[in-house]
Amino acid sequence: MADGLNQARALRVAEIINDYRTLLMHITQQSVQAPSDDYNEEGYKVIRDGLAAAQALMSSTYNPCATPAHNNAEIEKAELRRVILDASARRFQAHRIYLKVAAARRWVLNRQNILRGQRPGPQHAAQLKNASNTFHAELAQVTEQYVVADLRAADTRAGHWLNEDPSLSTILQWIRSHP
Repeated sequence: MADGLNQARALRVAEIINDYRTLLMHITQQSVQAPSDDYNEEGYKVIRDGLAAAQALMSSTYNPCATPAHNNAEIEKAELRRVILDASARRFQAHRIYLKVAAARRWVLNRQNILRGQRPGPQHAAQLKNASNTFHAELAQVTEQYVVADLRAADTRAGHWLNEDPSLSTILQWIRSHP
């Protein structure tokens, strides 16, 4: 039975890592060139910060525990659980970054549609304020609980095995202990 569960755990690792890799690719696709006058505008800053956070996440490494050379199902189980936790925490962080960067990208597009190549002026003030308010509302929705619920909902829709996925508190504890 342990071998069957370890196979399920190994498949879960592959699913989580695939999602993580896909999220990182999507984050990098959100990059936009800020006009020099708009460099410090909030949406562009969120995008830059998100790209830097994704780069830092990609640069961090997984440190497996040393395991004996002989094949033991319990040792394999423990290692797979550690990898599921590590991968889940990385995917959680990547998804949180993606949601924020995607909201910022929508803000950029809204801003471009409002300005249509012009510099901001009084005639744009109300529309720009609405775009900014929408952006802030979207960012406020990106809570830790929302991120984990969104990932779990997608995993459930895909029919993934979630029996040993870590809880939000376990993920956050891992993130705090792996700066």
